[in-house]
Amino acid sequence: MQETYDLIIIGAGPAGLAASIYASRYKLNHLLLGATIGGQINEIRNLENWPGDISVSGFDLLSRFVEHAKSLGVAPQNESVVSVKKNEDNIFQVETGKNTHKSRAVIMAMGSEYRKMNVPGEKELTGKGVSYCATCDAMFFREKVICVVGGGNAAVTSALGLTDFASKVYLIYRGDRLPAEPVWLDKVVVNPKIEVIKNTNIIEIKGDQKVEKVILDKAYNGENHVDVDGVFVEIGSEPGVELARTIGAEIDEQGYIKVNAEMSTNVPGVFAAGDITNGSNKFRQIITATAEGAIAANGAYKMLKLK
Repeated sequence: MQETYDLIIIGAGPAGLAASIYASRYKLNHLLLGATIGGQINEIRNLENWPGDISVSGFDLLSRFVEHAKSLGVAPQNESVVSVKKNEDNIFQVETGKNTHKSRAVIMAMGSEYRKMNVPGEKELTGKGVSYCATCDAMFFREKVICVVGGGNAAVTSALGLTDFASKVYLIYRGDRLPAEPVWLDKVVVNPKIEVIKNTNIIEIKGDQKVEKVILDKAYNGENHVDVDGVFVEIGSEPGVELARTIGAEIDEQGYIKVNAEMSTNVPGVFAAGDITNGSNKFRQIITATAEGAIAANGAYKMLKLK
C-alpha cells in the first residue's frame, strides 16, 4: 500500500526548505518536492542583508539550507508538481511528472518568478550587472551609473533607494507617465541623481564580462544607447499560484494566495508560504520567505498533531 505522508511541501526554495527543517523538528513524516532546487536564490550573486553573514552568495546560502534539511533526514526531490487534488477522505493526491504522492496536509511554497524583459544580453549578464533585486544588490554599485527598468512603485522606490549608492540612476519606462504613487514621484522629481527616460524600451543589454550599456529603441540625447554599469529590472513578478487555484484556494486581487496568521488558506489542510502569499506585507525577501515557511510548518503540526 502506498505511504501517506503527514505533509508534502511543494517548492524547494527558501520557504519550502525552511518548512522542511521545521517539519523535521516537529517529527512530521514529509516530502519536499521542487522543480528547481532553490528557486530565485540561484540568481542572487551576493546577499548582504542575511543576518549573521556580512556577505554570502545565493549559491552558498542555498547549499547550507539544503544541507540543513538533509541533516534532519529529508532531501529535496527534483520533481515538478502538476496537480494537487483532495479526495473524499481528506487525503491530498499530489501528482508529478514521475510519481503520485499522498499526504494529510500540503504546504504550497512555489515562489514567484521575476518578469524578464526577454531581450538579448539579459540572461547572459544576469549576476554580472543585471539584477532583479535592488535590496540585495545595491551595495555592489557604489559610485556606479545604473538604470532601473519600470515605472511602478517597485521601480520608483528601487531607483530612490539605489541613489544611496550609485552616482547616477536612469529610470527607463515604456510609457508616457510613471504609474507609481504620487508621493514617490515627488521624491523622484527632486532627486538630482535620477534621470527619467520615458516612452522608451531597452532592446538589448551589451557587455563583455559585465554590463556596459543598454541599447534603446529610440534616441536619447542623440544616442541610441546609455552607458551603464548595472541594470535593475523592476517590471513585476508572477506568483506561481495555479496549483492553488485548482484546489480552490482564495487568491487576492494581485494574484497572491490569501493566508491567515498560521499561513493556512481557506482550504483545510492547505498552507502556503513565501513569495506566493499575501503575508509579510508582501515584502518578498529570503528572510520573510523562511519565516513564513517555519510558520506554515508550525501550523501544519498543530493541525495534524495537536487536535
